[in-house]
Amino acid sequence: MTGADQPHILVVDDDDRLRDLLTRYLGENGFSVSAARHAAEARASLEGLQFDLIVLDVLMPGEKGVDLARSLRDSGAKVPILLLTALSETEDRIAGLEAGVDDYLAKPFEPRELVLRIEAILRRYAQLPEEDAEQEAVPVSDMVRFGQFSFDVSKMILQRGDDHIYLTSAEQALLAALVKQRGQTMSREQLHAMMSGNAVDPAGSRSIDVQVTRLRRKFEDDPKQPRYLQTVRGRGYVLYAD
Repeated sequence: MTGADQPHILVVDDDDRLRDLLTRYLGENGFSVSAARHAAEARASLEGLQFDLIVLDVLMPGEKGVDLARSLRDSGAKVPILLLTALSETEDRIAGLEAGVDDYLAKPFEPRELVLRIEAILRRYAQLPEEDAEQEAVPVSDMVRFGQFSFDVSKMILQRGDDHIYLTSAEQALLAALVKQRGQTMSREQLHAMMSGNAVDPAGSRSIDVQVTRLRRKFEDDPKQPRYLQTVRGRGYVLYAD
């Protein structure tokens, strides 16, 4: 892909060497890339340009990466965010997921893994509907319903009536995994493996808990007493559909 066909990535990192390396590597692998040294520069870029994804470092001078991600989500921004963390920063990764980032990657990492994760996020987001676009009728066989909500497994779309409920790509992946095994209890490890391609991550189980909490807030009448996405003590989670 070239020119307008290339996904536009914003790399935000205060490490000059890493930022330049990522900018060059992503550019060589089919992306158009802009770079920012800190959150203020990132905000300036976001005001003037549209991006398909943000690669965001968690630790930066001034406004931290997690705080920027949370601020963007609170303002309604739906651009996918991939958070870069250090191996020891488990709490930051959990905080990032709570703030609405789509994925995280622990440093040090292979640049190729970053490309694969970006591509996976973009594929999931490509299935999200345009808010103003006229939607085609979805085959009933592709729909799973719980209460007033429905989830289209093939398009990764959560709806309440005609309203689309925004999901991050991580939330899409988790809900799809639960839907495919609905009625069956899935351990945190099983769900994390289904979402991440069997990647080993010490924070994986806690990440699932965070994503489950976020999903419940989106389709449970009372997230503290869930009817559909239930906890099976000592075993994991199960989704019950109508």
